[in-house]
Amino acid sequence: MKKFVACVAAVLLCGSAVIAAELKSGLEVGEAPNAFYVQDVTGPSAGKDPLCYRCQYGKRPVVAIFTRKVDDKVASLVKQIDSKVAKSGDKKMAAFVVVLSDDPAANEAKLKELAKKEGIKIPLTTFENAAGPEDYKIAKDAEVTVLEWVESKVKVNHAFAAGKLDDAGIKAVVSDTAKILE
Repeated sequence: MKKFVACVAAVLLCGSAVIAAELKSGLEVGEAPNAFYVQDVTGPSAGKDPLCYRCQYGKRPVVAIFTRKVDDKVASLVKQIDSKVAKSGDKKMAAFVVVLSDDPAANEAKLKELAKKEGIKIPLTTFENAAGPEDYKIAKDAEVTVLEWVESKVKVNHAFAAGKLDDAGIKAVVSDTAKILE
């Protein structure tokens, strides 16, 4: 009996550790994304006044990638989402990347280089505050948060802690675009 109780306790502890390890960041499924302003670095409004891509894209299917770091994994994710946008046809899917930083100008050259090197067409933007737009509830432990919405309702939320965005995570984000293109 003691062994049984010990086994049950061990399972419960392991299960709660897994649940506690799950990172929550960003708006929850079903919530509506509010307006927020970014500085466009590579898109059609590059160098102009701050703008709201959330507002411009309206009720279209949208993928918004919030990141605090631009590395090879983020570049791979952005490239694959850019490809999905290009192939979305009548669905008119849109996407944009938001680099969250207290020094957004420090990221501009890197974003321009990424767009040029990879041929990325979706706007790469910056947001002046590493915490992100307040209404979006971006967790401080999240290095990358991806929100996918359509008809102004979040359908998909993926969050990755520092160094945790991997090929499987990228595949899941890209695959989940089907949920906003239904």
